[in-house]
Amino acid sequence: MKGSPPNMPPVPPQKELPNYVDSIWCAYSVSVLAAWNSEFVTYPLDLVKTRLQIQGEIANKKDAKLVKAPHRGMFRTTLGIIREEGVPKLWQGVSAALFRHMIYSGTRIVSYITFKERVFKKSKKDVFPIWQSAICGVSAGAFAQFIASPTDLLKVQLQMEGKRRLMGLPPRVTGLYDAFNKIVKTSGYRGLWKGSIPNVQRAALVNLGDLTTYDTAKRFILRNTSLEDNHFCHLLASACAGLVAATLGTPADVVKTRVMNQPLDENGRGVIYKGSIDCLVSTIKNEGAIALYKGFFPIWLRMAPWSLTFWISYEEILKTLGAKQF
Repeated sequence: MKGSPPNMPPVPPQKELPNYVDSIWCAYSVSVLAAWNSEFVTYPLDLVKTRLQIQGEIANKKDAKLVKAPHRGMFRTTLGIIREEGVPKLWQGVSAALFRHMIYSGTRIVSYITFKERVFKKSKKDVFPIWQSAICGVSAGAFAQFIASPTDLLKVQLQMEGKRRLMGLPPRVTGLYDAFNKIVKTSGYRGLWKGSIPNVQRAALVNLGDLTTYDTAKRFILRNTSLEDNHFCHLLASACAGLVAATLGTPADVVKTRVMNQPLDENGRGVIYKGSIDCLVSTIKNEGAIALYKGFFPIWLRMAPWSLTFWISYEEILKTLGAKQF
């Protein structure tokens, strides 16, 4: 018969995606899985960063009288941990870090998406203004970190146990559960939020750098280049996000680490610092403003691959599920 179309194979019916793929709980779960992957891969750099930030803490005169620890850079600190404590100690405290991301990473991503889609509206050109993205990033980071702050406190204390043993100091905690019990016993449940103010400040700045920069850089690349929404695009956007996040967040991270690591008196108050402002002033007065960027190099080295691993994992899982990309 003239004009009849050639025999074509039947088109298979499209598989209907389950309703949960674009739900908040799906985004939350995918965020946690992506964060666990990133955290485990880059955790040794976080441990080294914490050790560097405590190193040279002149205000801590009590421990300085007991032993004078050698001053080390990033590579010597890493080699020292491997040689003196063993390779597994590079992951000391990782259980607290993974537990933290069960709360922090899921909350920050869901909060950012919720603020972006429900509080603000895109322009007619489908462009999300950077100032709105910045507000979403700061708000999401601060909110998520306040909820997850106790897990950060546990992580910092566990990370410092190997160094305390080498310095001849008695161990403060033996594990995650022991650290939790001792904090609650010493200063009550409110003590779990020790250092939460600089922690929230840091998270707000880091997420301003991470979420806002990644979102803005990715949209800019897709609008102004021929690149598609693929791994290379994610690589470029996450590299920008890691650098900006490290630059903005390192000073608050130093203050947070020192406030959280300090010993407590019998009333549950810090022995070295009265609070984050006192720590900031004391650090600058005793060690100079440059001390606020102690550990910057490992922070940046960690944030770049952490951001890359997180965003590629996150976007790839969403793509596999058939969910909407970030």
